Amino acid sequence: MSKVNVYTEWDPLEEVIVGRADNAQIALCDKGLYAVEYRQFSLPYQVPSGRYPKRCIDETNEDLDIFVSELKNLGIIVRRPEIFDHARSFSSPDWHSDGQYNYCPRDLFVCSGNMIIEAPMTLRARQFETISYKSILIDYMRSGARWISAPKPRLLDAIYRVPQLDGETAICEGEPIFDAANILRIGRDILYLVSDTGNRDGATWLQSVLGDEFRVHVCDNVYSGSHIDTTFTLVRPGLLVACAERVSEDNLPKIFETWDVIYISDVYDIGFNSISYASKWIGLNFMMINPSLAVVDKNQVSLIRELEKRDVDVLPLQLRHARTMGGGFHCVTLDVRRKGVLEDYCS
Repeated sequence: MSKVNVYTEWDPLEEVIVGRADNAQIALCDKGLYAVEYRQFSLPYQVPSGRYPKRCIDETNEDLDIFVSELKNLGIIVRRPEIFDHARSFSSPDWHSDGQYNYCPRDLFVCSGNMIIEAPMTLRARQFETISYKSILIDYMRSGARWISAPKPRLLDAIYRVPQLDGETAICEGEPIFDAANILRIGRDILYLVSDTGNRDGATWLQSVLGDEFRVHVCDNVYSGSHIDTTFTLVRPGLLVACAERVSEDNLPKIFETWDVIYISDVYDIGFNSISYASKWIGLNFMMINPSLAVVDKNQVSLIRELEKRDVDVLPLQLRHARTMGGGFHCVTLDVRRKGVLEDYCS
């Protein structure tokens, strides 16, 4: 039986991949990295490429190890990527780069049913990040999972917009591009965020691969910055958490019109080391173990209170450098197997 089997963000978790912080760094800056992540700098050469501080890496690994221990205590199988030297350089016929990290497996893969899909990543620096997961992927394939990779994007300079006009995203159309963290699974329905890390061509390709069993819904009027999982978190059928700074009743996706929405208007800002890779809304990046248990940043007291009001227990943990590293508990995990079958939750 396939070790990959997942249809939602909330069904009871059985197996998960958790990332690592080892050798994490800011990659060599190019047009894409500047356009997508670091426009706060006046010029690309001002982006401070290089290894994250040792303290940041060590403390993040400590936090991840505690998280892994808690997951194992719950009877969940945990897999980890191999440690890799992300300072090693590589090239395509059109550009050269070095790597970033193995901290956020959520960005790299889409799991749907028994299929695991390698995403056509937005950044050049992340095109070979899946190497560290290769032995895990081979094991999943041998168990019966369908393992495919999206077409590798060429990522020419012309695909990135610098500067950007109001309403424009950092990437153009022309080839499928998306990070897997632009996607949330709701049974037969797949919510896909068009943003700086996902274009419409990517949604079209994803629908063609998933087929008629699934409906890919393009969301393009909520948040254009990056991934979807600091804007929405699905708790259970009929209940979600939404970032009130970005979402209201006016632009809530129609598939959620009958759902109970917890609008969070503010979060506790954990701060960052020297340069931020995520906004304070990383505090909404939490993960469901099952419909009644969530792993949440222990600092997010108001969010925890709202979940507990709705009979959701909380496992409060921490990722001290989530803003610096760009990932909370949903980002640093890839849920590979959950108990559950394909159902329709939005019709």
